[in-house]
Amino acid sequence: MSAQVTSSTDLASLKTVSVPEPDNLGDFIRDKTAAIKLGKSLFWDMQLGSDGVMTCASCHFHAGADNRSKNQINPGVERTNIDDPLVQDATFQVGGGANYQLKPEDFPFHKLSNPDDVNSTVLSDSNDIVSSHAVFNTEFVEVVPGQAEDKVNQKEDSIFNVNGTNVRRVEPRNAPTVIDAVFNFRNFWDGRAQNIFNGVNPWGLRDPNAFVGKANKPNELELVKVSLKNSSLASQALAPPISSFEMSADGRTFQEIGDKLGRVDRLRQIGEGFELDVFERGRKLPRKLGQKLLPIRPLGKQIVHPEDSVLGADSRYPKPGLTTLTYERLIKDAFKPEWWRSTKRIQINSDGSRTIVDVPDPQDNNQYSLMEYNFPLFFGLAIQSYESTLISDDTPFDRFMEGNTTALTEEQQRGLQAFQTQGCIGCHIGAEFTIASVSHIKTQGRIAPALFGQQPVEDVGFLNNGVRPTAEDRGVGGNDPFGNPLAESRLALNGTFQQLLGEEPSVLPTGEENLGVEGAFKTPTLRNIELTAPYFHNGGQTDSGTSRRFLQSWRRLSPRRFSWCLAST
Repeated sequence: MSAQVTSSTDLASLKTVSVPEPDNLGDFIRDKTAAIKLGKSLFWDMQLGSDGVMTCASCHFHAGADNRSKNQINPGVERTNIDDPLVQDATFQVGGGANYQLKPEDFPFHKLSNPDDVNSTVLSDSNDIVSSHAVFNTEFVEVVPGQAEDKVNQKEDSIFNVNGTNVRRVEPRNAPTVIDAVFNFRNFWDGRAQNIFNGVNPWGLRDPNAFVGKANKPNELELVKVSLKNSSLASQALAPPISSFEMSADGRTFQEIGDKLGRVDRLRQIGEGFELDVFERGRKLPRKLGQKLLPIRPLGKQIVHPEDSVLGADSRYPKPGLTTLTYERLIKDAFKPEWWRSTKRIQINSDGSRTIVDVPDPQDNNQYSLMEYNFPLFFGLAIQSYESTLISDDTPFDRFMEGNTTALTEEQQRGLQAFQTQGCIGCHIGAEFTIASVSHIKTQGRIAPALFGQQPVEDVGFLNNGVRPTAEDRGVGGNDPFGNPLAESRLALNGTFQQLLGEEPSVLPTGEENLGVEGAFKTPTLRNIELTAPYFHNGGQTDSGTSRRFLQSWRRLSPRRFSWCLAST
């Protein structure tokens, strides 16, 4: 990708862009409408969280983002492993402590005596992060099938507490919007949600041990690897429900979520005896064979509006939940039976290996039905199916690009012209308003010489914008849990690009000094930007002065990039 100011033809209505989806989606989903219904139910269901309260929507309910303002500060963390953040700075510099109510005057987090002079006196500077409060610090014990709340042990929290009383923990990065996120090639600020979905976790081909179960016949079960491209939303969906900073007590797994949301084993009378109704099993074998528990009703703690565009027809209004009794039923409606129907079980051994079990052991809590074992597959694809419908393609801008010349005011049209001619479009290109989009990367490649001038090779769509010092957060410069670089350009350098990403790199960096990945973050869309404050990965900016202060911080921390931007503007 070359550094060039693009023309107006690079902008278009979002209606002109096809919604990305995997070409083999039909191998898994048999009813897309049912999958969307399942995904929306899971996205909004309070029963999913360990505490029976936290949902995916808790951090993505306002224009797909989070506009809550109390207890939204993380004091700053260092990430050696993104799934296990280590606290580097436990001091709350904004507000002085946990559970603080943010105020407009707290922003920006880097304050100058003269906002128009980058060399003026720094009045204050904070490495705090505005993000989203989530769960309390707890340790997972077990799920109670049919019950919304998990059994947990409370843990002391030396950071997120007020006078010794724990408050909810706050995530280590600002929550971006999920609206239009389907167009992102990778998701999360550091891009760790891979474009290829493996059906198990966010890591795609990076995880060599990611297997799902498949039964072409109920009595023929095998473990297989799956690969669904253009599915970073499915990859992304699998991280928060088991994150101890977001929705889960520490130590919970997806199989146990499937256990909680599933259905107890039922005994079916056959003559004078009984046998397990294996096709109705949705959870672990109960401790005592034949024990019955009530199933979890989708959205069973919430009232569903009867005019909801997806779930209204199934609403029990004014009673809570859906008319569908169980999540098991929703999964069966949405997915092909080879992914959930089997007479066999899968045992997870102490060393992490898997064994197909012909005769279930009712005392073995490490054995899972196929539906339960594949719950991450269902969850990821269902959430992606729902979020793929969250598209803002009928804005005044879209109407203007479709030929309605009055859709934008004269002032807005002047702003659009400035946006195109003064370099903004260099990062926020196309109908998606981001170079991190599937369509842009399809034409430009996954890695390329950096966007601005004579710079090193970068992951396309990931830039060090200088909002904060690189040492505070490496972004895409970090590693995955398997010791591999998150940066795809670094994978190209060390020769593992094809192995871990499934294709050959378009560019080969010449050395580590030829890389520009440290402190780089995904370029977000600008769609609905007025509704999604605070901004950037640290949430440290909120108001109309953001662009000016962004340029100032860019100059302070990334002088080479700022010199390009300054010349362009």
